[in-house]
Amino acid sequence: MGLYAAAAGVLAGVESRQGSIKGLVYSSNFQNVKQLYALVCETQRYSAVLDAVIASAGLLRAEKKLRPHLAKVLVYELLLGKGFRGGGGRWKALLGRHQARLKAELARLKVHRGVSRNEDLLEVGSRPGPASQLPRFVRVNTLKTCSDDVVDYFKRQGFSYQGRASSLDDLRALKGKHFLLDSLMPELLVFPTQTDLHEHPLYRAGHLILQDRASCLPAMLLDPPPGSHVIDACAAPGNKTSHLAALLKNQGSLPLTWMPSGWHPWPRCWPGLASLAVSWLRRTSWRSPPRIRATVRSTTSCWILPAVARRLVYSTCSLCQEENEDVVRDALQQNPGAFRLAPALPAWPHRGLSMFPGAEHCLRASPETTLSGGFFVAVIERVEVPSSASQAKASAPERTPSPAPKRKKRQQRAAAGACTLPCT
Repeated sequence: MGLYAAAAGVLAGVESRQGSIKGLVYSSNFQNVKQLYALVCETQRYSAVLDAVIASAGLLRAEKKLRPHLAKVLVYELLLGKGFRGGGGRWKALLGRHQARLKAELARLKVHRGVSRNEDLLEVGSRPGPASQLPRFVRVNTLKTCSDDVVDYFKRQGFSYQGRASSLDDLRALKGKHFLLDSLMPELLVFPTQTDLHEHPLYRAGHLILQDRASCLPAMLLDPPPGSHVIDACAAPGNKTSHLAALLKNQGSLPLTWMPSGWHPWPRCWPGLASLAVSWLRRTSWRSPPRIRATVRSTTSCWILPAVARRLVYSTCSLCQEENEDVVRDALQQNPGAFRLAPALPAWPHRGLSMFPGAEHCLRASPETTLSGGFFVAVIERVEVPSSASQAKASAPERTPSPAPKRKKRQQRAAAGACTLPCT
């Protein structure tokens, strides 16, 4: 599948609420994920402008076989993007027949709105916001290298290492070729906004993982020791899974699965499971119909706790209460006394919504409060219940221990001697 067809497919999937842009891009099997993701995001950002230009130019009326989402991608590339890639093929020839009209309609739209730049055509909500101003977070892959070696490598390339950050203000102030170590996340380096490391030799060699700050929370909070049995129950695209493997030092077991179509309670069949990472790749949005959101909530809450794990981390890339606090609350209520919310990272500034007692132990993340993507994390632990044998032993009345056998015999001989002294 070509780039433009793949981008049109992702846009159609997002519009029909089949998933998020990121999830659909990774499941598209298109080889150049970065290129596809950038094209889809920019086309989506200018969606209203492109719809207006396409309608005014009568493109879909003239080209009846051209599908709307593909038309939007092609017009973006022609008018706002970098031009057709790889020569453009038949699409360049098709759009070439309408190029003059499309450019004229774009110019007329600018005059009508009194603007001169393409970006000024965007609605306020479509302009670059806090999320586009986030620092570049880079996790050091400790299976291949260490932080000190990576820091030294960047220093030799002319970067200036500023040490460990002390606050979010330090991250906001990063500019040029300066970088820091995150204040809370070990092995997480922070670079200025828009730093592009996709072609960096350390990234291409697998020594660096480009991973959002909040996305590092689940594995760090699960903190499985080497040799543990861990299940990543929703692994896509796999950054958190690779983080778990690094913490395990490749010792133990880490089966994983991606379950976009539903939950399957197979962890019941895994004896001795130490920990479970449930990272729900959001297949709905806050705009989804209430029926869909309710299904996600009830299905997830029923599934996450009956597993045999002693420690579980539940995370979502969502800020919706129904997918986060409501799921955790329902799961705890359905298993009263069996599990508890564990306090997590007290220094993290953004806590869970106060929907039930203990919800403050959950973590939230957002561009405004934590300089990261939207995220939610809850750490749930099984409450250890004493066994019946230990309970019986604890409840049994105390008894005075009988004397040791040798001591008892000595006492008997002494008593006999006192009664039968020899005659003189």
